[in-house]
Amino acid sequence: MENLTMIKALEITTKVFHAAQERKTQPLTVAILDKGGALISLQRQDGSSMMRPEIAIAKAWGALALGCSSRKIADDAQSRPCFISSVATLAQGNLVPVPGGVLIRDASSELLGAVGVSGDISDTDEAVAIAGIIASSLKTDAVLAS
Repeated sequence: MENLTMIKALEITTKVFHAAQERKTQPLTVAILDKGGALISLQRQDGSSMMRPEIAIAKAWGALALGCSSRKIADDAQSRPCFISSVATLAQGNLVPVPGGVLIRDASSELLGAVGVSGDISDTDEAVAIAGIIASSLKTDAVLAS
């Protein structure tokens, strides 16, 4: 797959919401960006609070911008706070260094884009993002927290 299509983005979103329903999460917002950082899809469950779209987009954007999951960015914020603080400034608010933003890859590991999920605790946001990607027959580099 060369590009992430709107249809595939909506499939991922549907699978994320299905995983969320199974886990009985708080209302979620799911943002999907293509590999260039353009927003393809933004969907909010009923009851999702008002800042969730911006947070979901920033989680996905950060993953794309730095080429790793937002969990890795959160880890880097602990070990290299000056670097992540500088990147956050350069990103002009488009970076949220907490789990929930993961890269989307095709079967041959080519980068397609990223998904950002916000609404529950960050570990849960990340878990349903990963579940949605995998259920859509795609791959991600993200690894669930143990």
